[in-house]
Amino acid sequence: MNRFNARLAVASLAAASAGLSIAVISLGKLLLLVSALVVLLRGKQGTAEDSPWQSLWTPRLILVILLAFAGSLLWTSAPMDQALGAVGKYGKFLVIPALLVLLGTRREAAFALAAFVGAQAFLLLSSWLLYFYVPVVWATASYAKDSFAVFSSYLDQGIMSAVVAAIFWHLKALAPNRPLFYAAIAMSLLALGNVFIVFTGRTGHLVGLAMVSLAIFWALPRRYRLASLVVPPLIFILAFFSFDKVAQRFSAAQTEVSAYALQPESKTSSGIRLYIWQASLAAIAKNPLTGTGVGSWVTEYNRLEYLKPPSHQRLVIGNPHQEYLLWGVQLGVGGILLLLAFLAAVMLDFLKMDTPIAKAGQSVLAALAVSCLFNSSLYDAYIGDFFCLSLGVLLAYGIHGQDILKIREL
Repeated sequence: MNRFNARLAVASLAAASAGLSIAVISLGKLLLLVSALVVLLRGKQGTAEDSPWQSLWTPRLILVILLAFAGSLLWTSAPMDQALGAVGKYGKFLVIPALLVLLGTRREAAFALAAFVGAQAFLLLSSWLLYFYVPVVWATASYAKDSFAVFSSYLDQGIMSAVVAAIFWHLKALAPNRPLFYAAIAMSLLALGNVFIVFTGRTGHLVGLAMVSLAIFWALPRRYRLASLVVPPLIFILAFFSFDKVAQRFSAAQTEVSAYALQPESKTSSGIRLYIWQASLAAIAKNPLTGTGVGSWVTEYNRLEYLKPPSHQRLVIGNPHQEYLLWGVQLGVGGILLLLAFLAAVMLDFLKMDTPIAKAGQSVLAALAVSCLFNSSLYDAYIGDFFCLSLGVLLAYGIHGQDILKIREL
């Protein structure tokens, strides 16, 4: 296999691994990072003119992020093994520049993008088969027959399905013929059905509502854009009264929040989140400038808990289920600003690209921003890898302009 095909095969494998089993994702990431390192060491990327990825903001912010977390090893309050493990978790950011390095042309990026969407279609169809109680022998998730998630949890796959619905919807304009155009629409609708009918994850529901709202916003003429501010609440009301799982889960959330107001130690999903978010804010307030270092959230939470009455117990989870607060505890207020800067950098890069890719990429970014409000979506292995691989593939496709595929007028 020549060097071009080897690069393409590795990048396509990594792109296809998003959303599959952890073993496949880990193998894909390892091969991807090693291959990108080999290419860079051999100096085959040419000048800045030959490598359009070098003009992007995203790789630069990723370098700053990794340096910030690595530098905080000097003052982290966490045991060193935990701190190094946390640095490793944020290493998943490297798959984005690695894909940009390996995919040197629009044609190569198109193959990787096709591998990505093909794997997502396989995942969606597998989930629907589980929903209709058709045996899926490759499903490895715990309680797959009950939760209908194929390789992960219903929470992760619900978020992923919402993201994939947006990607299929916006990339339908790139379809070279009408059958594929309509197939993309069908996959988008299947993915939305996955979110609101199959899965019960509230974060997935919120991300799905955000994806639909964005699509409507972009579809409206500019003179009606201001009126689109009422679209999200209207979409939520429609989903609430149309889908039983949406109504049940958000009604349960209201009950859980009310219970937390009466008893802060309430052991419900929403109650636990509110409790640990309050503790995270207290930790940030104690070290607002530098934070307490990478991997320190568990240590700082336990330290605060020890100061409370004996009825409080030690931590049983490893993160605050909120990415912004997690960065704030580890790197101070600057950490939160750094995460927001990363989101802004990716947004600026997508704004330079063709409309279908720009909208698909911005949808992924919006989904990440919403998901991080309720989960540590970049710190967590599975969903974090999915987001990084999704952004990497779309950026790699978008930076090469229109040199291979032309947007077809339909």
